[in-house]
Amino acid sequence: MISEARDTQQQCVHCGEPCTGGARFCCNGCKMVYELLEENGLCRYYTLNEKPGLAQRAPVRKDKFAFLDDERTQQLLLQYKDAEFIHVTFLIPAIHCSSCLWLLENLSRLDAGVQQVQVNFTRKEAKIIYRHASTSMRKVAETLTAIGYEPCISLQDLKKQTKPSNRKLIYQLGVAGFCFANIMLLSFPEYFSRPGHMESGMSVIFRYLNLALSLPVVFFSAQAFYKPAWKGLRHGFLNIDAPIVLAILVTFVRSLADVISGTGAGYFDSMTGIVLFMLIGRLLQEKTYQGLTFDRDYTAYFPIAVTVITNETEIPTRLPDVKNGDTLLIHHEELVPADGILVRGKALIDYSFVTGESAPVLKQTGEIIYAGGRQLEGNMELLVIKEVAQSYLTSLWNRDDLREEQRPKASFIHLLGQYFSWVVLTVAAVTALYWGIYDASKIWPSVTAILIIACPCALLLAASFTNGHILRILSRHRLYLRNAQAIESLAGTSHIVFDKTGTLTGKQSTVTEWHGRPLSLSEKSAIAAVAASSRHPFSVQVREHCGKPVMHTVGRFSEQPGMGLQGWVHQMHIQLGSATYTGAKEPGNSSGSTVHLNINGDHAGYFLIRHAYRKGMEPMLKELQKGYRLSLISGDQPGEAGNLRKMMGAEAVLKFRQQAHDKLDYILGLRTQGEQVLMIGDGLNDAGALKQSNTGISLAENSNNFTPASNGILEASQLHKLPAFIRLCKINKRIILFSFAYSTAYNITGLFFAVQGHLSPLTAAILMPASSISIILLTYALSEWAGRRLLR
Repeated sequence: MISEARDTQQQCVHCGEPCTGGARFCCNGCKMVYELLEENGLCRYYTLNEKPGLAQRAPVRKDKFAFLDDERTQQLLLQYKDAEFIHVTFLIPAIHCSSCLWLLENLSRLDAGVQQVQVNFTRKEAKIIYRHASTSMRKVAETLTAIGYEPCISLQDLKKQTKPSNRKLIYQLGVAGFCFANIMLLSFPEYFSRPGHMESGMSVIFRYLNLALSLPVVFFSAQAFYKPAWKGLRHGFLNIDAPIVLAILVTFVRSLADVISGTGAGYFDSMTGIVLFMLIGRLLQEKTYQGLTFDRDYTAYFPIAVTVITNETEIPTRLPDVKNGDTLLIHHEELVPADGILVRGKALIDYSFVTGESAPVLKQTGEIIYAGGRQLEGNMELLVIKEVAQSYLTSLWNRDDLREEQRPKASFIHLLGQYFSWVVLTVAAVTALYWGIYDASKIWPSVTAILIIACPCALLLAASFTNGHILRILSRHRLYLRNAQAIESLAGTSHIVFDKTGTLTGKQSTVTEWHGRPLSLSEKSAIAAVAASSRHPFSVQVREHCGKPVMHTVGRFSEQPGMGLQGWVHQMHIQLGSATYTGAKEPGNSSGSTVHLNINGDHAGYFLIRHAYRKGMEPMLKELQKGYRLSLISGDQPGEAGNLRKMMGAEAVLKFRQQAHDKLDYILGLRTQGEQVLMIGDGLNDAGALKQSNTGISLAENSNNFTPASNGILEASQLHKLPAFIRLCKINKRIILFSFAYSTAYNITGLFFAVQGHLSPLTAAILMPASSISIILLTYALSEWAGRRLLR
């Protein structure tokens, strides 16, 4: 027994949450995990970090992972199998600290069949190697769940569409770096020796070695620029890659001609150096967040299997195998995976993630329940009337207007590169014309030198490195943008559209208000005691509002699912529930859910339970009013319209009771009017609107939660920083333009030599790397300064 177990502050030994009545654990779940670890000598888990566990209040069904006994399911999930071992990788969202890593890597002490566990902390994944003769995939999953690390297995895992990491860019960078370093080394004698001081034979050998080393750079490393340039030309668009490719090819051809003709060493060092620096910038800009997925669909939200009742027998069945006419057993807190008719039990369905409506919906036998809702009260049986692929939830992704890919707006980098390219070509043409009149022998060296020195690589470097730094700075503050294009889109925002439930208001933070006559302490204690007898979310809120009950004995307690509950506490009859259950009148235009209270048959009032606005919402919305048009589109009721109007201003558009198609149509309407739309939402009903907006940002309580497809993912606690995020994205463009203007000084210096036909390899070797390095340092310094000033 570890010494830290005696917690005098009444905090749970396992997770640190408050305990009641002097208990050492906040719930039975935490107690079970602690005892399991203690029994197996794993209590070091508690010494690595203070109270590292997560609360275990929600019990897990014993047969929850029965579907993993199915051979077909196993074949789709496993990564490798031989005569002895199976390799499988599970996503485990609960991984959060070093104690988690230590415990998971010692999983073999809980399950002897486990051979090895490799934890990827960034992706929150555990690769598990186990002996299939000693244990099973189901047992491994159940062991993980027993210690608080339940694996998240969704329908998406059956598709096996994991993208392999693209290492080609890294290989191209490695080749360019190797060749550049060796070419520079072989070029030093050419730089610093006077004519005739170096043996001619060695000079020729070094030049041809440089030529050989440049070939992999031209034909392999530079492919990263050839494809985008060719793609742009095919569509009649001159992007920034086209003049860069021209400069690379001209430099190579000029250098090749110099070496073969014996007139010089060429510019292989400058060419390979520029390719190297541009590849570094591209790699930095295209850095991805491994733990996040920006392109999720409904399969990531659905479970991998459900329980089908056949001849009174419960059979775990893979979701793709569910057919019309099947009877599904939906357990407490489980997702409804298909549209169906309620045939047994009573249903209280939370549709907040699908429709945006925060209040649970009560369904009676014979009513249709749509996929995507979550059952909040007990078990129920559902007769499937639409398969998963045809359900309402699936249709949110499969609409024709969502399948159309938007053509991204051309970046200002490409537009600026176009003008720059025409200027360079004009200078080259004028130079060729001049030397054609006065000295035709200088046309070739001067024109090629101009194309070499005036390559717009400085603009691309400035853009790549600045975008990369800004993406990293935003990620520090928990805004994860998909790519650099999202920075430009966010900076150009003119109209911001918010969802309400789960966006402006928290999903887990609620406010409970009492409306009625004053309650005595004894009445509050009795109410808390009755409410504590139920697991319903509203009962939990009422108990927390009334405080810790002094009297714990509740007589003749009964609960009617979806309606209410009642009980006797010291000759006081308490009824809590809906207006219908208590015989009360529903208040008009309430801004949340109501729980009515009867004491000894008399109506005393009602508790109003509503989601609380996130921290900093009011000042954020007031600041945004000054520079942007604001809208709110919500599936919720208009009870909060007054408060929202005060926060968002008189000019804001407020729309309530909006379905998914209403939100999508509103976004499309704004874009038709020429608005640059930023949409911020969190639910499946926001999926279409997020995709069709110029910039869609999904809000998540943490970065591992399910979020619809979007351009970015923002952790909910950072939403109040939205104005600063937009300002930083605007500064991003200014930094790029300033860096480009700064580098123009190098180009002018180089052009001074180039138009005269006197650009030596040494001059190019000094100017071009100096320009690249100074751009890198400048963009880094300005980006860091802007980030620290705006995001303190």
